[in-house]
Amino acid sequence: MSEINKIPSAENPETFTGLKLGPPMNRAAGIPAIYHSLKHVFGEAGVLRGLQALSALNQKGGFDCPSCAWPDPDDERSGIAEYCENGAKAVADEATQKKIGAEFFAKHSVAGLASLSDYDLGKKGRIAEPLYLPPGGTHYQAISWDNAFSKIGETLRSLASPHEAVFYTSGRTSNEAAFLYQLFVRTYGTNNLPDCSNMCHESSGVALSEALGIGKGSVTLEDFYEAELIIILGQNPGTNHPRMLTALQKAKARGARIISINPLPEAGLMGFNNPQTVKGWLNMDYALTNLFLPLRINGDLPLLQAIEYFLLKDEAANPGTVLDLGFIHNHTSGFEEWRAHILQKDVQALSNDCGIGIPDIREAAAMIAGSKKIIACWAMGLTQHVNAVDTIREIVNLLLMKGSIGKPGAGTCPVRGHSNVQGDRTMGIYEKPSPAFLDALEKYFSFTPPREHGYDVVDCIRAMHEGKASVFIAMGGNFLSATPDTLYTAEALRNCSLTVQVSTKLNRSHLVHGREALILPCLGRSDKDILNGETQFVSCENSMGVVQASKGMLTPVSPHLLSEPVIICRMAMATLGKDSPVHWEKYMTHYDAIRADIEQCIPGFERYNERVRQDGGFYLPNGSREGRFDTPLGKALFHIATAKPLELEDAELLMMTIRSHDQFNTTVYGLDDRYRGIRHERRVVLMNRQDMQDMGLQDRDVVDLENHDGGRRRVAKSFIVVPYAIPRKCVATYFPEANVLVPIGLVAEKSNTPVSKAVRIRIKKST
Repeated sequence: MSEINKIPSAENPETFTGLKLGPPMNRAAGIPAIYHSLKHVFGEAGVLRGLQALSALNQKGGFDCPSCAWPDPDDERSGIAEYCENGAKAVADEATQKKIGAEFFAKHSVAGLASLSDYDLGKKGRIAEPLYLPPGGTHYQAISWDNAFSKIGETLRSLASPHEAVFYTSGRTSNEAAFLYQLFVRTYGTNNLPDCSNMCHESSGVALSEALGIGKGSVTLEDFYEAELIIILGQNPGTNHPRMLTALQKAKARGARIISINPLPEAGLMGFNNPQTVKGWLNMDYALTNLFLPLRINGDLPLLQAIEYFLLKDEAANPGTVLDLGFIHNHTSGFEEWRAHILQKDVQALSNDCGIGIPDIREAAAMIAGSKKIIACWAMGLTQHVNAVDTIREIVNLLLMKGSIGKPGAGTCPVRGHSNVQGDRTMGIYEKPSPAFLDALEKYFSFTPPREHGYDVVDCIRAMHEGKASVFIAMGGNFLSATPDTLYTAEALRNCSLTVQVSTKLNRSHLVHGREALILPCLGRSDKDILNGETQFVSCENSMGVVQASKGMLTPVSPHLLSEPVIICRMAMATLGKDSPVHWEKYMTHYDAIRADIEQCIPGFERYNERVRQDGGFYLPNGSREGRFDTPLGKALFHIATAKPLELEDAELLMMTIRSHDQFNTTVYGLDDRYRGIRHERRVVLMNRQDMQDMGLQDRDVVDLENHDGGRRRVAKSFIVVPYAIPRKCVATYFPEANVLVPIGLVAEKSNTPVSKAVRIRIKKST
């Protein structure tokens, strides 16, 4: 079969790039972080363009980092570097001077490009013009913007029901674009608005909403500097949120202690060499964690309940010395029932289930008992489990019993991933919108928005697979590589009549497509956006509810790029025509018009255009931060959960997918996982050495990984065995390479989040 007639591969190639192993590191950042940051930036953008971008990154009047959502300081920001290594890599990726267009695609078939790795695809450069793949086509070709929008409009209008279209959103999208996108989709007639929240912190939003009345964290950055104890669960800040390390180091300098709970002893949990300090340069004063608990995968719930058991016992022995009884009485409901539930637990069984011994559990309990101001931080290590909502509500239980919510130095801190994923949800990107939000849209825009719930990520994949949805439009992201069950998802996308990707760079979702496909190239966060001769800015919301301006300043690599707000307006106009109740043209004259309408529809955005222009932006209202709980009882609620041990068969292991240090979400910047000592290779499986011996495996053996959930055989071929400090019966692999093993039907209860952190697998030597 010739290359152009092949079905484009949905997976990364099963080839090795040359594994090199070294010892894992016990501290993050330092001088190497500076070196790697500048190497990436100067290599992609050049020295002058690179320095121009870095000087404006996360600065007041500059642009918001396109990487994670960790907040900027409220006061002065570092004039040296208000960014981290992975933020610099994200900017390098976006600010690259390399570009590709119709000439490039004429030389490279879709199937040929699909044979490349995600890393190699991303290195091709920025997409420079709109592209179209016709039915049966093998190569993308140029298309005018007018014709591209016309094709989208004609296709959407031809559907028997608006519910046959799916509109995905990544966390890169600005507040302004997100508001317009959901407005377009709801004016069109559906709530099919899956987004990346469905795959990451949806479990946090569900749990926090039920327990506290708001699906967001309650702390600010300043709270870290007043905290007495910080608990980090299921999170690797050194790779995924490196600027958090500065906050942790500052908190420790002010007397805070840190408990880290994670299956792997990550460098960023153990220590931090701040590259902006003399001590950081000299490799001094780097220790972060006071107590590290290397629990089994998904052992968080039994561990939390074991800690709570000892706290309740200590309170009973010394009444009034451990719990905040006044807070519990005045501000919570359900405590007595919950206390009885915990005290009837077999604490030794809980210890066995989590893999942490009683002495260490007691030490953690003692640290918590002696603290009044406690912050709990978590990320996907907690949210991507079947019992994720229960686990996060148990964190809330722990904080409530200590009165550690709604006061300075204490509270909940779900650490968000992509830079505006929280803002997208605030703007209405949600398949289950509240009646109040829909009422506001209906009143202001004079149309009747749909009320029935739409598809989330898992539901939309199933709908496309079953032929219930036939048009897929993605506002950013790399949907195929981000989602579970790669081959099943690929089949779903290929069932579509049209797939549309609004993108900055080439990725695998462009190569696994519908009968027709469009790529619409957009401006990036760092690009200058000029409308009617005036430079525009957009805004984002960080993990702690601060909304601030983001203004690009780099000259775009191509004159054919449009901003996301303009792309959305033109899609809406091409689809809805003159009968639309929304005047889309006004939004393309100045983005102040978008913000003025956001102010009319979403609480907390009063005087939006005025306040977003203030240095540092403004905080959105947050009831749990202020000690108000918008639950049916008007109080914070204790919830009862039963930890159910996950039983594995003798030959089974529990796999979690993780990021390497050289990637952010699905974007792979390089092939080195420097902190874990793994270089120049991504097809690895990290294993406990005793498990390797039991299975007759040696270092660097090549194996295949299999999952059989739901009667469907899933295989990830050709992975290299690497011994690592990970609990027995647990293994770790990188995504997206191992996403093929994550079953579409394995989801978190209530949130429907794919369970990428607890996949049953079997390992066989490759033949």
